[in-house]
Amino acid sequence: MFDGLKDKLNSFKENVEEEAEPAEEAADADAETEPADADQPAEREEPVEGEPETEPEPEADADDGGSDRGLMERAKLAATGKEVIEEDDLEGPLEELELALLSSDVEMSVAQEILRGIRENLIGETRSKVKTTGLVVEEALRDALIDVISVGQFDFEQRIAEADKPVSIIFTGVNGVGKTTTIAKLSQWLDERGYSTVLANGDTYRAGANEQLQQHADALDERLISHEQGSDPAAVIYDAVEYAEANDVDVVLGDTAGRLHTSNDLMDQLEKIDRVIEPDMTIFVDEAVAGQDAVNRAREFDDAAAIDGAVLTKADADPQGGAAISIAQVTGKPILFLGTGQDYDDLEPFDPEVIVDRLLGHDEEEPGPDEAAA
Repeated sequence: MFDGLKDKLNSFKENVEEEAEPAEEAADADAETEPADADQPAEREEPVEGEPETEPEPEADADDGGSDRGLMERAKLAATGKEVIEEDDLEGPLEELELALLSSDVEMSVAQEILRGIRENLIGETRSKVKTTGLVVEEALRDALIDVISVGQFDFEQRIAEADKPVSIIFTGVNGVGKTTTIAKLSQWLDERGYSTVLANGDTYRAGANEQLQQHADALDERLISHEQGSDPAAVIYDAVEYAEANDVDVVLGDTAGRLHTSNDLMDQLEKIDRVIEPDMTIFVDEAVAGQDAVNRAREFDDAAAIDGAVLTKADADPQGGAAISIAQVTGKPILFLGTGQDYDDLEPFDPEVIVDRLLGHDEEEPGPDEAAA
């Protein structure tokens, strides 16, 4: 998952190390040749008898030797066991990282926010040389990524637990992205945590929609509320909420017709569902592999009918990860789950720290940079 983006982030770390190391090595070499009492003025040698006394060489002007002073500063840091990463060390690698992020379908403003975070975390910072340059860069990259993808994040299960029952959740998005399958997956996920569910087919326009959701309901041994094709979607979901209230069901999961934000009639239906049902959550579903298109659609759906979060399907087939990186920052609403396969248990809660550690090459069993530095 996201292997392409993982490789590009790893290349950035290596590039910064390559840029920073020559300057650090030069500073170390200068530190070794610098006299131990370099801060004290050198004693003047006595002239040999019979030889003319030579005048001391004039000191260099303040405007000369700026690079030498920078090197001396690094030398002093090296002598105390510290190092500093300069802006020049990052210029080339950051340009390459920006191109890498954009080529991975990361939205431009999000890519720029990541770069801003890296600069703030690295430039001019003095770090202990106990930590390698690679580890320092990784920590900065990790912090910048988490800041971007954790926007609006909330604990989905906790919200279900604390909400008045029944909790009504509406799923929306374009055709063919896996809304119906995601509903079935989430039904099982909730059942495993002790919450009962009822499914509602608000996709009353698509032929075969009732049959598709009924197959999932039968496989999961769940109840499906549906009306005839062409019925009012709001009425179907309203009936499901009434059923849940009468039968002490915890969660109503309502499917809706796939729509584009430009489909005025369908968007009007979604607004009507909002008015009639007042759902506790509206979840946008799209494919991770759609990349920038998924990011744009998330923004457009949120503008047309506010969403509370998103689910990205086919995440296991996405080498780039641009949608996963961008959607929360663009909409201000979190990604809640990733679909990672076809089975009902292939639904992974979206944990920003786990995702970032994975992008940085850490398996769940391996320590992240914080633990490694401890």
